[in-house]
Amino acid sequence: MNIEQIIDSIYPLSKPAKDKLTAVFTEISFSKNYILSEYEKHENYFYFIKNGLVRAYALQEDRELTFWFGKDGDPALSMYNYILNRPSYETIDLIEDSTFYYTKISQLEQLYSTDIEIANWGRKFAEIELLKTEERSILRQIKSAKERYLDLLERDAYLLNRVPLKYISSFLGVTQVSLSRIRSEFLKK
Repeated sequence: MNIEQIIDSIYPLSKPAKDKLTAVFTEISFSKNYILSEYEKHENYFYFIKNGLVRAYALQEDRELTFWFGKDGDPALSMYNYILNRPSYETIDLIEDSTFYYTKISQLEQLYSTDIEIANWGRKFAEIELLKTEERSILRQIKSAKERYLDLLERDAYLLNRVPLKYISSFLGVTQVSLSRIRSEFLKK
């Protein structure tokens, strides 16, 4: 996806506002396993994924808990860091070689303070990310592991071919053994 398509998918802007916003983004690439944002570190950059795949996770005791995956067109940043300007509670790493559009958070804040249209775009971005977070949290609480796996198949089947199963099981909140059992049920049908 190009940066204009990503911006439009969040909230349509007039050409002058979109031109101002796209002008602050630069393209950059990193290799698989690169750490884009690290737990308890302060990140000054805002990223959108042009192409590639990332995941956000935290360590709990001796295991990693995967919160979300990001794909082409998705943001890749700690919202805690972005909104509150505090160190991240998650680590974001690259599952594949990936290319991003990035800018300094301070550059976005400057645009928000000088252009109401871009400020509204930023508000809409935050609202969309809040709803994604809320949905992940609620579904994890009310749906069974099998139902969460079905949701993954319906919404994000591409993950099954691109992400190690240990990350998928962590994302679903099950062990790899449980995930294997769930998957074998669907293969029998």
